[in-house]
Amino acid sequence: MARTDFVARQREIGFLQREWQSDRARMLILYGRRRVGKTRLVTHWIETFNPRALYWVAEPTSSKDQLRSFSQALFNFESNSVVPDDFSYSTWGQAFEQVARLAKQERMALVLDEFTYLMTLEQGIAGILQNAWDHHLQRSNIFLIISGSHVGMMERGVLSYQAPLYGRATSRLLLQPLPFTATKSFFSKYRPDERVALYAIFGGVPAYWEQFNPGVSLDKNIRENLLGGANLLQDEPRLLLQDFVSEIHNYAAILRAIAQGYRTPREIASSSGLNDRHISMYLSTLIGTGFVERRIPITEQASSRLGRHHITDPFLRFYYRFLSRRQSQLALGVDDQTLTEIKKHLVDFIGTHTWEELCQEWLLRATGQEVLPFLPDQVGSIWNREAQIDVAGINFMEKTLILGECKWDRHPMDLEVLRKLIEKTEKVLPAEGKWKVYYLGFARNGWTSGSKAYQEEINRQPVQGENWISTGMRLITLNELDHDMERWTR
Repeated sequence: MARTDFVARQREIGFLQREWQSDRARMLILYGRRRVGKTRLVTHWIETFNPRALYWVAEPTSSKDQLRSFSQALFNFESNSVVPDDFSYSTWGQAFEQVARLAKQERMALVLDEFTYLMTLEQGIAGILQNAWDHHLQRSNIFLIISGSHVGMMERGVLSYQAPLYGRATSRLLLQPLPFTATKSFFSKYRPDERVALYAIFGGVPAYWEQFNPGVSLDKNIRENLLGGANLLQDEPRLLLQDFVSEIHNYAAILRAIAQGYRTPREIASSSGLNDRHISMYLSTLIGTGFVERRIPITEQASSRLGRHHITDPFLRFYYRFLSRRQSQLALGVDDQTLTEIKKHLVDFIGTHTWEELCQEWLLRATGQEVLPFLPDQVGSIWNREAQIDVAGINFMEKTLILGECKWDRHPMDLEVLRKLIEKTEKVLPAEGKWKVYYLGFARNGWTSGSKAYQEEINRQPVQGENWISTGMRLITLNELDHDMERWTR
């Protein structure tokens, strides 16, 4: 589909404009996962505010080609005339000195996009830029934006203590995926549950959203744009992983195991067929990329043996759950079996992952909206051998706990769900201290009249145990969550 209008990112656009309006030299490190919208953010800022800016993007060619390309872009920016084909500064240092001269009197923005390509081709480029900044650029009127998609390389080569540019950057921006509420701007005709399904597939990566046509059904979009042999996303997992690792097949096996529900290192090793001794190393690398995280119950310490591994990137999670084993079939146009499996298991997939994450996000955002009786300082889940709590918030200092149940069923939920939630309290509550407990219920299609009556009963008459007492209950539907999140993120 055609590129959509620019939505959201108002805070980031405002941040760029404030940096531009500074009366001092500024260096911004802009980074984030592939296709999250870094280039679109910067180009939209340039198109909107029309600063005196030179945007240049590195490419995976030779260092000499890149220096020539940058030199000619700089020449054209300065003179606005035809650039000789063979024109090039002799060194990167000379080119950056010229940038400093151009920014001496009048404010200038220079965007070095895909800087990690340049770091790979010209291994000393960060040191050269550091020298140019120390001796020339920081005394000019420059707004320098260094952007890159290889998050690990940007952190190691630009931001880390050992990096040549360490301490030179005046600001940094890790661009996050768009929030769920932004789906309404892209897919205004979709129902909230359809937008949740889309978010379960793509997360908040706008470049992925643009592959779907908002004018056709979700089913048709999935068939035509995810299952077709010519779809543009079939190579995306490999491209994402190859930025960080070389043995892609081993990491793919681990991601597939996690996507199938195996969470501990031993389970993952058994499912993937990899040696137990190597699993920790592979998992550590995946955690470093940000694609996987080790979650622990919010009532436990970081060293807890109850840790479980989860894929954080929604598209990788969806791909390795439904698509990775069927690429040969899909390449031949045989997609009925895959589509059938997606339809059969998507409800459980959303309920297990995306719906819980959105409910946890609601709890996080609600802490600043005065809709809860007390504020947690940690939000996540709780689990042990006796019980599992989908959404939980805890404040150890105040001895307050919020426990929530999330249901993605197609029908309204009855009061038995709420009774079981309360029964779990003593199974997950920390043993020490006197605790106040508040309950939340999240349901896609709402709650029965019996559930609502039970909520009123709990709000009138607290329940309690040996070292705890309830302070109330609140029931929330998908439509209410959708409305709240839109209002709170505006």
